Amino acid sequence: MSEPQRLFVGGEWVEPDGGHYEVVDPATEAVVGPAPEASPDQARAACAAAREAFGPWSRTAPEDRAAILARAARAIRSGMGPYTELAVAETGATTATARAMQVGVAAARFRRYARVEPAQWAVEPQINEAGPMGPAAVLGALAVRQPAGVVTCVTSYNNPWANPAGKVAPALAMGNTVVVKPAPQDPLSVYRMAEALQAAGVPPGAMNVVSGRSVAVAEAVVDSPDVDMVSFTGSTAVGRRIAEVCGRDMKRTLMELGGKGAALVLDDADLDAAVAGIGTTFSFYSGQICTAPTRVLAQRGVYDRLVRQLAEYARRLPVGDPRAPETVVGPVISAAHRDRVESYVELGRKEGAVVVAGGERPPRERGFYVAPTLLADCSNDMRVCREEIFGPVVTVVPFDDEDEGVALAGDSDYGLIDYVWSADVARAFRVARRLRAGGVGVNTVGRNMEAPFGGFRKSGVGRDVGVYALHAYSEVQSIVWPG
Repeated sequence: MSEPQRLFVGGEWVEPDGGHYEVVDPATEAVVGPAPEASPDQARAACAAAREAFGPWSRTAPEDRAAILARAARAIRSGMGPYTELAVAETGATTATARAMQVGVAAARFRRYARVEPAQWAVEPQINEAGPMGPAAVLGALAVRQPAGVVTCVTSYNNPWANPAGKVAPALAMGNTVVVKPAPQDPLSVYRMAEALQAAGVPPGAMNVVSGRSVAVAEAVVDSPDVDMVSFTGSTAVGRRIAEVCGRDMKRTLMELGGKGAALVLDDADLDAAVAGIGTTFSFYSGQICTAPTRVLAQRGVYDRLVRQLAEYARRLPVGDPRAPETVVGPVISAAHRDRVESYVELGRKEGAVVVAGGERPPRERGFYVAPTLLADCSNDMRVCREEIFGPVVTVVPFDDEDEGVALAGDSDYGLIDYVWSADVARAFRVARRLRAGGVGVNTVGRNMEAPFGGFRKSGVGRDVGVYALHAYSEVQSIVWPG
């Protein structure tokens, strides 16, 4: 058990007003360490510190900001070992996943936004020969990107390294200052990130971290008059509430919300490839990821074979200690979440789905484990096909032709990432273009880290990743002058 963590406010490490609470290892149920419980007043103080730091930081040259981010990337990379161990302990992710996809991606994101780009100052010079002074007037115009201001970053529990880094790095690169409110389940990693940034030379107040289980703390960092923008990753229900609060003061929002990714497997698909891709729902963060292909739509010509292969795949996956090299599926984040996932499996049975793999709790003495579970013979109107389960559970729905498959994919409240598997790439792209989702994977579940990321419908608002994140954390200002 580590020493009690303190809040990071205005460049100082501050004792929390609310004391500490225990962060629990999902695999062992042991206490990882004490996390600080901020008060609403301390949350507001963090926002005020970010406001005070905003002017000087926003006027810092982009090259100087980039140098700090590059040093932060090196610091995170140099701490890979202990940071990975902490991520495993807090989240239950396997060691390989925590190293590569949590800490490794965080370092890569800071390194990526250490690259100075034209989007960080001005774009699109214009000369306009018509205007309010008449057709003979020549007016020059320049579109300038200005930082949004003070940004509150409310981050998700499934990846306490890559998710905050994906917000903090582009926001700082654009000259914003940030207040991070990490998920209460695993905030300790975010404080290690703050230490790396402090060591890299981030000035006091440019980055602040306040944690806690209290809803009042989360509300304070969203509602503060010092905050100009809120970037949130989490559930659609919480995102809706944040949007309501921000709407009162017209604050900008960037929302990455829930998902129920449709995976269309067409009758000419490479089933081995489709199974390997869909199977990441079972293994990657134990299904606790909004981009997972959780809702499989299988054309009838391959339906039976796909169900059989997916069931065999699920049964073969080693479930256990995330620190063991042979483990593929670790625990979910908490006992409460395990119970929630299990309740959905039972609901699926009651709705008429057939449990062809999993469905029972793995025989582990400790830890919050859920067996990789496959529900077949589903229909798209079942709750297990419509609601985000956020666990290692896949549903399979049959369809007859492309039109029906596309219609089923679109019959959802969500629209984050969908997937298409077909041996005919032209056919796959034709189907992909018909899908109402922020992204579509064609014969892959991989992501291009320069492609825009975000969702349609209740999966979110806005786009980030790559240069799109620089756009998201900036406002466009036009400057016009006589020619």
